[in-house]
Amino acid sequence: MPMHHEPSRPSGRTETVASDDYPLTEVPLRARRGLFSLLTVLLGFVFFTPTMLAGAQLSAAFRWNELVSVLVVGSLVLGLYVAALSWLGARTGLTTVLLARYTLGRFGAKWAGLLLGGTQVCWYAVTAVFLSELLVQALGWQDYTWLVIVLSSILTGAIAYYGYRGLEVLSGLSVPLMFGLCCWVTVQALNEVGGWGGLNAVDPRESLPWATAVTIAVGTFVSGGTQTPNWSRFARLPWQAFVAAFGAFFVGNLMMLVFGAIGAVAFQADDFVAVLLQMNMVIAAITLLFFNVWTTQENAAYAFGVAGAEIFGVAGKRPFIIIGVAAAILLALTGIYEALPQYLVLLGILIPPLGGVIIGDHIFVWRSRKLPSVEETRFLAVRWSCVTAYLLGTIVALVSDHMAIGLPPVQGIVVAALAVPVAEGMFRMLGVGTQHQHTGKAQSTDERPELKGSTPRFWNTSKN
Repeated sequence: MPMHHEPSRPSGRTETVASDDYPLTEVPLRARRGLFSLLTVLLGFVFFTPTMLAGAQLSAAFRWNELVSVLVVGSLVLGLYVAALSWLGARTGLTTVLLARYTLGRFGAKWAGLLLGGTQVCWYAVTAVFLSELLVQALGWQDYTWLVIVLSSILTGAIAYYGYRGLEVLSGLSVPLMFGLCCWVTVQALNEVGGWGGLNAVDPRESLPWATAVTIAVGTFVSGGTQTPNWSRFARLPWQAFVAAFGAFFVGNLMMLVFGAIGAVAFQADDFVAVLLQMNMVIAAITLLFFNVWTTQENAAYAFGVAGAEIFGVAGKRPFIIIGVAAAILLALTGIYEALPQYLVLLGILIPPLGGVIIGDHIFVWRSRKLPSVEETRFLAVRWSCVTAYLLGTIVALVSDHMAIGLPPVQGIVVAALAVPVAEGMFRMLGVGTQHQHTGKAQSTDERPELKGSTPRFWNTSKN
């Protein structure tokens, strides 16, 4: 397995995050960052104008009071789920796809990388079209839509090439600007419709099952949320990662959905771009939304970059950022934007069980706080117990969505997590290996505090 070793640093000194951000190893303590840094990056990720588009589309199917329940429940499910994964990322220092390697095995992790990296490429394409639509409508460049998509996609992928620090700086600039814009639009929309009472008096134009609507609300960021360990692994303490993730994905994501829904109800437009243009906010919309979309595109590019690094075992995310941006440009030019609602439902079915099985593995199997390092572990090709648990969670989510029973994302997460210990016991009884092998001496506990004490009971610690 390719190794990625960082040069030693003087003790007691804070290290600048490495240019490639440890895509195949744990983040060392000397490169960790604080709560405010992580919260800034995650808010930049979720302050995402296409999320407002999802809120606008949902608003067409519900009265305002019922819509609020949909958005709150969806954001709460998303926030708790992402916060749990973020806590694991900070505790282990690992990306989501590396956590999946422990849970699903070497080849099982490739599926996780393809699913998560692939969906982020698709999101990048959707967002590229959204941004280009804003620019061509506002500036009258309809004849050059394809060129705008290409150039904006290249530009918005640039910062991710430079790693976590670039995301932190860009998010710090864009988040306050976007929040101010959204608050101003909300005030104008309420004035337009006659306040909160007038908002609730608007009749829905379409129909949609409540559970499907919640699935869409969860699906707005379930792919990106499942990959928050990519950034939470830089947190100094697990509780900081939990708080930052819950704040960003419950509060921040809920705000984006609500802002989009209010604008759509008030101005009877399903597209936030159209709302802004109706308000004659051309220059402000272009400037502020461009920076907002830029931060989310950077995080998406970062996510498919580290996913590609794990899939191909390359200790560097940069080549895969370039490849992913190129693929996203091709998708953007094929009309993927029109399939967004169906795409969100699909994400809400396939991805939550993946996070659920990772969480269940750490709760029911690891139990201990110790985790042998990546370079000292010989991984199973496929860890069939957890793969089985993932498939069960996915099937339950798919069937419950098809039959409109309950909340498919929640059921997928819960079933996948609870199926882990059951599947572990069954495969052990059948004599099928479920244990990776720890092959070397543990690193210093100063670098990896989770290694203090004995190794987990199921690990084979024999030397080869």
